[in-house]
Amino acid sequence: MATTNHFGIALRGWRERASPGDCGLAADGDRRIPGLRREELARLAGLSVDYVVRLEQGRARHPSDQVVAALARALRLDAAERDHLFRCARLAPPATAGLSRQVPARVGQLVSRLGDNPAAVFAADWTLVGWNGMWSAAVGDPRTYGWDEGNLVAGMFRSGGPAEIPIAAWPVRSWAGDEAEEEDLVADLRVTAAAHPHDGRLASFVDRLRRGNPRFARLWSNGTARAHVGDRKTIEHPLVGDIDVDLDILMPAGTDLRVVTYTAEAGTTGAEKIDALRAVRAAASSSPSRPKSEISRAG
Repeated sequence: MATTNHFGIALRGWRERASPGDCGLAADGDRRIPGLRREELARLAGLSVDYVVRLEQGRARHPSDQVVAALARALRLDAAERDHLFRCARLAPPATAGLSRQVPARVGQLVSRLGDNPAAVFAADWTLVGWNGMWSAAVGDPRTYGWDEGNLVAGMFRSGGPAEIPIAAWPVRSWAGDEAEEEDLVADLRVTAAAHPHDGRLASFVDRLRRGNPRFARLWSNGTARAHVGDRKTIEHPLVGDIDVDLDILMPAGTDLRVVTYTAEAGTTGAEKIDALRAVRAAASSSPSRPKSEISRAG
């Protein structure tokens, strides 16, 4: 069965879009189409003209990593376009040097707009990098958690374990149990470590946990790798009592950040208690010192 030549379509489109001047070539007036000629792209990428033709026409379907990288450089593709070209060739995009622990403005705006529900932003390695006011109301101020490097995985694998040391300011229990929650986080961290093999901070972090925590070392050695997609939790809140909530994980497009939210189904006791926390928070500060549009950030 014939398949769409996504690689060739993208390659030709970007070649015809490219400016000869931007690619270091002298523009001339004798051009029937804008952009680069095939022979110019071939020369810039160090390939034969015939091979570029076959790639565009779909007669060559399996370019190597080196060929795709050379074409991306020649065409001055940005990171998103480069990664798309690799995927069109059925290749994994090149790993970035390090994962981001910054909160883009649009992600901060998203979290602030979720202000009626507890929400926080985690980096791909589960370092907590931002949260809204309802997060602090539901599970306490993250600056009091005592996590090494502000990292959820480090907090989960502290000496003694979550059964003895609350993971947040007070206990937050997974309905699946501590072991299942730990396995989910380690499996997700393994996916991140594979995607960022050159991130020295992440590699050191994993190595310290492997050497210092037998529970982490055992789970890391089992090889499970999958994204953590959500959970069902009970927050043992000191003011309103136990709150049953759904934990959902959103990944904003163009980032590898995790936006974690706690919500309760309308009409449930959990929803009533979340409403009570909103009321307490509103009463505690009728003129908030922090504008509603802002989120708190680590560091």
